[in-house]
Amino acid sequence: MNLSKELKERGFIYQTTTENLSELLDGGSKTIYQGIDPSANSAHAGNVVLWFLLSHLIKAGHKVIFLVGGATGMIGDPKPDAERELLDPETVQKNITTIKQQAENFFGEGVVEFVNNYDWFSEVKLIDFLRDTGKHFTVNELLKRDAISKRLEGDTGLSYTEFAYPLIQGFDFLHLYQNKGCEIQVGGSDQWGNMVSGVDLIRRKTGAEAVAITTPLVVDKATGKKFGKSEGNAVWLDPMQTTPYEFYQFWLNASDESVVDYLKLFTFLSLDEIDTLKQEFETNPGNRLAQKTLAFEVTKVVHGTEAAEAARRVSQILFGGESVSELSDLEKEMLLQTAPSSSLMSVKPVVDILVDTGLAISKREARMFIDSNAVELQGEMVTDAASEIDPIKHQEDFLIIRRGKKQIHILKIK
Repeated sequence: MNLSKELKERGFIYQTTTENLSELLDGGSKTIYQGIDPSANSAHAGNVVLWFLLSHLIKAGHKVIFLVGGATGMIGDPKPDAERELLDPETVQKNITTIKQQAENFFGEGVVEFVNNYDWFSEVKLIDFLRDTGKHFTVNELLKRDAISKRLEGDTGLSYTEFAYPLIQGFDFLHLYQNKGCEIQVGGSDQWGNMVSGVDLIRRKTGAEAVAITTPLVVDKATGKKFGKSEGNAVWLDPMQTTPYEFYQFWLNASDESVVDYLKLFTFLSLDEIDTLKQEFETNPGNRLAQKTLAFEVTKVVHGTEAAEAARRVSQILFGGESVSELSDLEKEMLLQTAPSSSLMSVKPVVDILVDTGLAISKREARMFIDSNAVELQGEMVTDAASEIDPIKHQEDFLIIRRGKKQIHILKIK
């Protein structure tokens, strides 16, 4: 299967300024760029769909430029409902460093060329920019852009700073076209207007036909919510903001309606492998093999194989009843980050432990839970309300006591 057809089947292609996508992508090597503004101190899951697209392009022999917007990050593209808070230069630079490292971890060292648009915009003079770039745009056409028109419909208004953003991004494309031979820009569909500005500017300045390609915004079909910071549900690549376990759990909880789409967009599994998973999923949806595969594959790419295996093991321990024996240091750390815990230093009745850990509100309730077979220790049902736990008799570092399916507490053996 050729690249353009595979990208369409995976769901990467939403809008494009060319009708000859096959001719463009299936021929010789092209130089392609994607830009990201350092408006936050980490990339998130909504950004990663483009990174997977870029990876497919790289594997097919295309050259990729990854632009981190040191200049555009000082401005911010227009939001549809509010003006962006302007970041100070120090914050922008810190964010650039973090996002660049995350992208390099994703693609591999030396695989993509990193550029910062502040490097050329810091030398651009205002009068020159207005004469050489501004004259190629009319206010009328800018007012038709979705982000700008939506802001003007409300009471927020729009500053000239944000109004000029499409010209700045258009200039980026022109600069990369003239200095790097870059003919294609990819981005999310919310960037379509800004990307078309670059295509138009290149045509008006040089007569050449550059191309813009967008991916659809990724939406959970079950909830209608998109991935992204503005939705308040961002899943960050920074492990300090979203731990690898939380990252794994996010994908594990993908809805049945969306999981196959996510497998196509967020993994490198072949379409044949995904089709096999789809058939198994449709036959036995309760097994959730599609979600388990998705969670492991995405976590492996973003956080590494060791973290993905640890997240999978911890998930199986907490929700699948797997033994806690022979845990790696990373698994122990992840387990303690995930579930409430306390130390057990001497013999103690199970009833008292249930109360102390908050799994029961009273000894009477604790006995009731035990009598109704709702309490497990290390995957084994506790049937005697008078039983005790002696830490000396257990060689494991941790014991898991469970009430029902979801109420869990970790007992650290001292």
